[in-house]
Amino acid sequence: MKISDFQTKDVINIVDGKKLGQISDLELDLRNGTIESIVVPNSGRFFGWFGGSTDVVIPWKNIVKIGMDVVLVKIDDVRSFRQKEEPEAYHEFNQQYRGQG
Repeated sequence: MKISDFQTKDVINIVDGKKLGQISDLELDLRNGTIESIVVPNSGRFFGWFGGSTDVVIPWKNIVKIGMDVVLVKIDDVRSFRQKEEPEAYHEFNQQYRGQG
């Protein structure tokens, strides 16, 4: 499966049946070559603008099933999976890596 195929799937929480959105990013463990978590943008944001860093970061262990059209996850409290503000060093590395710094 390609990452681009993965990003077109809707993420559904099986606890309450709510659609969380579509995958925008993956967090990888480069040392082990594994996916640590998936990132779903907060639905309150408008094309990634107008909002802080409120993406939902879902650990790989919380993924129940990956289907043809959806990714089913089990999250009891979505608020506890909100991404906190990232450290400045991470932003600097990310900008340099993407050629923006």
